[in-house]
Amino acid sequence: MAKKKIVKKKVVARSVRAKSEKVAAIHTDKIVVNNNVTISGKKKVNWVLTLVMSIIFGCIGVDRFLMGHVGLGILKLFTLGGCGIWWLIDVILIATKYQFKDIEWVEN
Repeated sequence: MAKKKIVKKKVVARSVRAKSEKVAAIHTDKIVVNNNVTISGKKKVNWVLTLVMSIIFGCIGVDRFLMGHVGLGILKLFTLGGCGIWWLIDVILIATKYQFKDIEWVEN
């Protein structure tokens, strides 16, 4: 009777270890697959592309969608760039490479 309990504990320990190794492997894959996010958690965004898109389509929020700010992009879309004021501010911020909270500018 005592041997059966010991064997069950070993089997449970092995299955828990195997599951934790699988979770670690999945977690590692997510880090490797997503090349647009840095280790600090910031999203890499092409500065030139975002600037051009902001100048051309900024009034409908395309620049905010590119930066990953979907909520602000939708709001900008419905207000047509805050009647042009928000659009102008965003063009200036992007042109000066303003350090947004979760954005890292890249030039390639």
